[in-house]
Amino acid sequence: MTYRITILCENSVGPISGTLGEHGFSALIEWDGGALLWDTGQGFTLLHNAQRMNKNLHGLQQVALSHGHYDHSGGLLPLLRACGPKQVFGHPGIFTPRYRHKDTGESLSLGMPYPKEYLEGQGARFDLSDQFREILPNICLTGQVSRDAAFEAGDSGLYLDTCGCSRDPFDDDQSLVMTTDKGLVVLLGCCHAGLINTLEHIANKTGRRDIHAVIGGTHLGFCTGLQLDQTVTALKQWQISKLAVSHCTGFAAAARLKQEFPAAFQSAQVGYSIEI
Repeated sequence: MTYRITILCENSVGPISGTLGEHGFSALIEWDGGALLWDTGQGFTLLHNAQRMNKNLHGLQQVALSHGHYDHSGGLLPLLRACGPKQVFGHPGIFTPRYRHKDTGESLSLGMPYPKEYLEGQGARFDLSDQFREILPNICLTGQVSRDAAFEAGDSGLYLDTCGCSRDPFDDDQSLVMTTDKGLVVLLGCCHAGLINTLEHIANKTGRRDIHAVIGGTHLGFCTGLQLDQTVTALKQWQISKLAVSHCTGFAAAARLKQEFPAAFQSAQVGYSIEI
């Protein structure tokens, strides 16, 4: 089976004229006879970019969400309205209210922009689980990721309440795993659970460490220099052939990854496409 993965939404754009960037992420996975949308971006560019790249989302039957942040789930409503009902896979915690608590005392809502009942009324059929599971042949969701790498400290400044008292553990953060002829391919959303935590979780669940490619947001743009150092050290043990990063990786962390993994590194902007 051959898969084609195309980035539809991302912070920056590649060479395809007329495409637009937004803070967010979405990737389309296509194979002979099927397709799956991984995240939906904020909702400003998904349909536009898909049209510019001649990607027909009307025939799409399934969507999977990495977590319940607006920049990964906001495009679900316009997708439903334009392209009809979809089955939506996710973690039960995707509708948890969540906030960024700013130094000024202001709280900014970061969660799903629409309630579950409203999206269901627009045609979403939610299939929610916190378990590692196969959602389509050779395509799995990690479910809730085990947190075993002590150096992956998680986010600061992100909370479950408006007063900044209850830190957001991001239990709903998950990634997607594809089994291909070249090995496992991992698609990240924001990877709030930590890149190394996620890879080790996948290895524990599948019994495999042959990860051919990692694609998406690594969230390394928000970590300390020490955590980035430790991540690079741990990542070198995996011998990944393709490391295509985007979204929340950050410029400095992306530059470091390119330096450390020159043969594997790629920038997954809008329009980036890879066939595996």
